[in-house]
Amino acid sequence: MEIFTEEQIKRQDFVDNQIFDLVTRLIPSKREIEWDIIMIGEIRCTIQDWLVGRYMIVDELEFIPDVSG
Repeated sequence: MEIFTEEQIKRQDFVDNQIFDLVTRLIPSKREIEWDIIMIGEIRCTIQDWLVGRYMIVDELEFIPDVSG
């Protein structure tokens, strides 16, 4: 089992929280959604694909430490 540093855990939390915050801000009504790590993970993968794979402006581990296990 891989052990993450405190800095890596903070980065993972930051990215996931930013994604969730963005999604909740995009909801045009006052309705709320629950935290859904599956949704967040899918969005994270899409963002990662663009920033790492297409724009090549950040490397994969800089964007987010591997969380796939």
